[in-house]
Amino acid sequence: MTLDPVHVDGIAQLARRVTQQVDDSDHTDLAERAFAEFLDPLQDADGDVILEPLEDIRRHEVAVEDVALTESPFPTQHGLDAGTINPTTFKNGLVIDVSQAAMAAVPSDVDLHRARTIVMTVHTNDDTVDVQDPDWRVDDQGYAKRRVLHAPRVDRYEQTVVHALALYRTESEHALTQAEAVEDLLILDGPIYPTGLLKWVERDPELKRLVIERSEFTEVIENYLELVETFARREVPLVGFVKNSTSKALTRQLRRKLGAPWVDDDAFFRRVLEQTDENGELADDSLTFTNWFRSHAGTDGVLVDGTLPLDHDRELDEAAYEVTFFVVYDPREDLVYRIEAPYCVTRDERVREQVTTQILAEIARERGPPLAVGKADELARIDREGKQTLRQRIETTFETSRQRSYNDKRWGMEWDSG
Repeated sequence: MTLDPVHVDGIAQLARRVTQQVDDSDHTDLAERAFAEFLDPLQDADGDVILEPLEDIRRHEVAVEDVALTESPFPTQHGLDAGTINPTTFKNGLVIDVSQAAMAAVPSDVDLHRARTIVMTVHTNDDTVDVQDPDWRVDDQGYAKRRVLHAPRVDRYEQTVVHALALYRTESEHALTQAEAVEDLLILDGPIYPTGLLKWVERDPELKRLVIERSEFTEVIENYLELVETFARREVPLVGFVKNSTSKALTRQLRRKLGAPWVDDDAFFRRVLEQTDENGELADDSLTFTNWFRSHAGTDGVLVDGTLPLDHDRELDEAAYEVTFFVVYDPREDLVYRIEAPYCVTRDERVREQVTTQILAEIARERGPPLAVGKADELARIDREGKQTLRQRIETTFETSRQRSYNDKRWGMEWDSG
């Protein structure tokens, strides 16, 4: 027990003092006003449109029990995810991350589930070291391909760089490799574009320079553009299921316009979509969701507004690559999900409705991400034991050991949350 009861009571008293100063009873009215009056369209400080609806601004609800029984518009569904061991620093100066990507199918496809793409990224400040593989290597009887990538040298952010390069290169390569296996619908576990890299372009000059100048990163981004083109050419919808959005692009603008109090976009949409019953309790028998939006807000606009120059010769019209999304609130878990798709998918009203129905039915049945995404997550995830085993094998191979910190002593070698 690190806190005595008297300390707990004291902290509760502090919380009551804060509560007296914070009254969010009017936040619901403010959210409704912001949703109804400021998103059709939403403009930034320069007057440029950064968000507009694809249809009428509207909130919808559907009974959980009813939508759960809805027949799937797509006979088969595929999900894709990538997992990593998390960046690890070794005593010989190497910083390494390893990522594997997997695709899952509903109904199941054992051969597809066996397939893997594995990337190890390595950062070192030693000029004499060059570990990059020129080509992909194939093993496991052709089911797996793997490669070592030498991350660009940086003076800081080493762990950030190796992690992003491993994760996004693995995910995009595996999606392109297995694209022909997808017949009806592909759902990525996360955004449709590499948001982590695009945030660098927005927020940090040093990392932005890497993304623009180094082929290791431009090739990753071009992979995602090619993925959109591949699925558009095959007329198969590509969707991203975002479980934990940290975007603040909309709330920044709403704060400027009407003093919005929400910490991020998820908090805003939660307030917009929450419903209470006659007793003031949270109603949990229906999913609530927004209309679809077309977005240039924050990282959504980086690939279409000229911010990021790429040599990629685009096959589709510029608007086809734009990010569109709608937001779903599940009151049973008190969770908000953002569902994305490129505009080349959602410009067709029929396809847009099919995707909406599929996602709502899956959330209702699974109480979370679609089944294909959940299965892909299980396949791609590297569990705690797997991470430890991989790190030990790397230590043996390099004849070195992991660089320890005091947190390792305090929390154990697996103190990181990944």
